[in-house]
Amino acid sequence: MDIAPIPAGLRTDRLAVGPQARGAWPSRLIGESTTAADYRRPPLESYPGRMWSSAQWPRLRLLVGRDRRSLDPASTDMTDNLSRRTYRHRPLVVFVSAMAVLAVVCAVGIVADQRILTGVPIWLKPFKFSVSFVLYGGTLVWLLSLLRRRSRAAEWAVTVVVATGVVEMSIIVGQVIRGTTSHYNQTSALNTVLWQVMGAAIMVLFVAHVVIGVAVLRQPIAGRASRYAIGSGLGLAALGMLVAIPMTLPGQAPAIEGIAGAHSVGVPDGGPGLPLLGWSTTGGDLRIGHFVGLHGMQVLPFVALLLGRFAGGRLDERTRARLLLVVGVGYGAATVLLTWQALRGQPLLRPDTLTLVAAATLAVATVAAATAVLTRHRSSARTVGHRPEGPGEQGRAAPRDGRIVGDERAEVIA
Repeated sequence: MDIAPIPAGLRTDRLAVGPQARGAWPSRLIGESTTAADYRRPPLESYPGRMWSSAQWPRLRLLVGRDRRSLDPASTDMTDNLSRRTYRHRPLVVFVSAMAVLAVVCAVGIVADQRILTGVPIWLKPFKFSVSFVLYGGTLVWLLSLLRRRSRAAEWAVTVVVATGVVEMSIIVGQVIRGTTSHYNQTSALNTVLWQVMGAAIMVLFVAHVVIGVAVLRQPIAGRASRYAIGSGLGLAALGMLVAIPMTLPGQAPAIEGIAGAHSVGVPDGGPGLPLLGWSTTGGDLRIGHFVGLHGMQVLPFVALLLGRFAGGRLDERTRARLLLVVGVGYGAATVLLTWQALRGQPLLRPDTLTLVAAATLAVATVAAATAVLTRHRSSARTVGHRPEGPGEQGRAAPRDGRIVGDERAEVIA
């Protein structure tokens, strides 16, 4: 009879056999000396990547940590649930799709509509907001896919986000059609009401964002690095929302009747700005810190993905998590630094000496912290690598890199 092949890297010293397979395979823990020849079975019909396909034979299910996804690099822990669970919140998926379509419409409007408002094409603001909602909503779709069990609180909070997003974009697009501004506009009773509704909607969205963050982080997420990336990203997005508050403070209001705020500092809104982004090149601009903070929600998981993909074989899970913590703290400090620079009326590309010193200090501190983490990892790896081996423990003292070289556990189920 043919011998079933043992998958490459399978550690037979930890192969646990379930009670359903009694009589087929020995119901005991297989010792280190066990070889494939001791267990005869018909060959697997499809391997790797699939279970036993024949119904009459037990299926071999690889369990590493919590599930078989851990066999892959840590970067896949955060991606392979997406296609299975997007159905959980269809309104969010519909909203993201609608924002993508709206972004295309606004892009056409930028080219076709020659109207200028506050120094930029009138359709530029709804274009930027729709793209931002695509990124934010798409990230929420992904976060929901990570939940191992449904969370009513998270789903209700996402519904609130969708509702506030619809309100926000309806007002912005409606005001563009009317040929006037949406933000800080109190030039008439209608404009005042619309601006107040937008302000209330943003505060509700912030609360919903916090609820989503708590609900997601209360559930187990595969890998410490993934958890640090998601938690840091959610916190940075909340920080990005908070640094926008100075735009609406009374001190920000220009000396123009009916205008209740501004994003530029030291110069009026609508002056010279960077291409596409529109950030002021003659004064401070509070939108910069707002933008950087909000998109930390995408940047931190992307950094985790890169670390898992390109450094997963050299850095263990704990080291990658510590590096992500360093990146997250540095990113948050940069968000605050950019806001501080804007509040002092400085353009992004023309910082003064004090701002340059602060930025250099932040960069040096971040690099030093990352270097300390890597040095500690190398020191720990050398210590583990020189640990004396006991009887029967050959090969177990090798440093673990966080990626599963062999199977931690295997279970045979009927």
